[in-house]
Amino acid sequence: MSDDLDRTRPVWRQVAAVVADRIGDGTYPVGSRVPSVVDLSTEFGVAASTAQKVLAHLKAEGLVRTEVGLGSFVAEPPVIPES
Repeated sequence: MSDDLDRTRPVWRQVAAVVADRIGDGTYPVGSRVPSVVDLSTEFGVAASTAQKVLAHLKAEGLVRTEVGLGSFVAEPPVIPES
């Protein structure tokens, strides 16, 4: 596990927060590929199952979309209709 992660909090949430921050600050722009399970596992020193949970969470939050056989990509932000 990466030395930057706090062992007293769920690791997958911490990794998800880092990826979400990168999406928010434009490190991963809309439409770009986000790191794969293998890449996340390597970068953060976590198990593949933890990295899978990170990507599943980001997808559930609407931050990423997946394409079978291609990977995960930054999703378009939702359009909020004007009132």
